[in-house]
Amino acid sequence: MDKLDTMRAFVRVVETGSFTKAAHTLHMSRTSVTQLVQQLEARLRLKLLNRTTRKVNVTADGAEYYERIVPVLASLDEIETGLPGAAALPRGQLRVDVPSPLASMLLVPALPQFYARYPDIQLDMGASVLLAKWLHYLKTALSSTY
Repeated sequence: MDKLDTMRAFVRVVETGSFTKAAHTLHMSRTSVTQLVQQLEARLRLKLLNRTTRKVNVTADGAEYYERIVPVLASLDEIETGLPGAAALPRGQLRVDVPSPLASMLLVPALPQFYARYPDIQLDMGASVLLAKWLHYLKTALSSTY
């Protein structure tokens, strides 16, 4: 992992207040996020976060580092998206509800590729048997009107 990954992981932990939530938004395991933050602390030779079983608190050094690194990361993101010909990647939350069989057969296998291509999209996926029944009912209702 590179320095930027460690910085982004730290920032996300501070913003979410949790290694688990940070891992979810970064599409990584909690262990990976923990290791990235530990690498950053080792490289800086500073303790940036106080960890307990219930919460994460930012140390004074961590707060100072956070305040200084957030604008740097924002500038890097702006440089990449501001280059001529560079298309800004979509970001935000996307809610997708699909029938359970479709989710397991099509969507779940495609998730790694989706997250690699759109890292700033937070996917909120729901799968339901009821949705499949509703779609079947809708199809039947539409078919009977023609």
